[in-house]
Amino acid sequence: MSTREMTYSEAIREAMAQAMTADERVFLMGEDVGLYGGAFGVENDLIDRFGEERVRDTTISELGIVGMGVGAAITGMRPIVEIQFSDFTAQAMDQIANQAAKLHFMVGGQASVPLVIRAPGGSGTGAAAQHSQSLEAWFTCIPGLKVVMPSNATDAAELLLAALEDPNPVMVLEHKLLYKQTFEVPETFSAGRLGEGRIEREGSDLTIVATGVEVQRSLEAAERLAEDGISAEVIDPRTLNPLDLPLIVDSVTRTGRALLVQESVRFGGYMGEISASIVESPAFGHLRAPVKRLCGLDVPIPYNPELEKAAVPQVDDIVREAASLVKEW
Repeated sequence: MSTREMTYSEAIREAMAQAMTADERVFLMGEDVGLYGGAFGVENDLIDRFGEERVRDTTISELGIVGMGVGAAITGMRPIVEIQFSDFTAQAMDQIANQAAKLHFMVGGQASVPLVIRAPGGSGTGAAAQHSQSLEAWFTCIPGLKVVMPSNATDAAELLLAALEDPNPVMVLEHKLLYKQTFEVPETFSAGRLGEGRIEREGSDLTIVATGVEVQRSLEAAERLAEDGISAEVIDPRTLNPLDLPLIVDSVTRTGRALLVQESVRFGGYMGEISASIVESPAFGHLRAPVKRLCGLDVPIPYNPELEKAAVPQVDDIVREAASLVKEW
């Protein structure tokens, strides 16, 4: 299969353009997505290609933007709502949690809400405490809402296309540090499948389950671990809800060890759910060591670059914890 190189943001833009070309119901709206090209430049020239009717700059009101998206979705459109920073979803949680996620159930299935909400999150850009959070755990506990967290350009495009085909509201969490990173991608994108994880690297000594930018860091850590004779299997859930738990359980059953890596804080974090699910599964009887979580510190993300970096797991941290898990158990 022939491939090409593309950045994470370019892949997202191509996927949106592909969907908008194929289906006139698909349109994009958000703060500065039009003339400015998006806060992180993801939209770029989409307004020139599709016009102001389908690439709509909105007022600065996340509650209003998502509310309009819900209304458009239940009347037959396929809206993509961009929130400039995932932190700002706090302003729209009523529409996300109480409206978008629940309407299908409250009307007995007579209406669907095919709404896609894209939101950049994570640290590493010096944006400080109110613009750098990893809030995936907020969204995964809301029944009726699907949550996607792509870690590479192909998944960013193909899971977005899958989200646009889904009749349910889907939250797509994009990591800001990945936007400018270049990946090898296929010549054409096709819709992926929500709810399917992937083994990014096979291994036999331990299973590393990671999300978002931590997938790339875990892959780098696995390379370094291999130099020390440790074979690490790296799994990217890709879709956090619904979760491909059988993939994780099968891997942990084979390796006997699990290191769960997330940028978000430890207390109440998403990896606590995966940890509990492993312990409650048949994999429990195959564990050679306790399930280990490696998470961000329970602090607001600092502005200072060194403190910011120290607040979330880096490659060295993953190498250290993985090696300890294998050598001590």
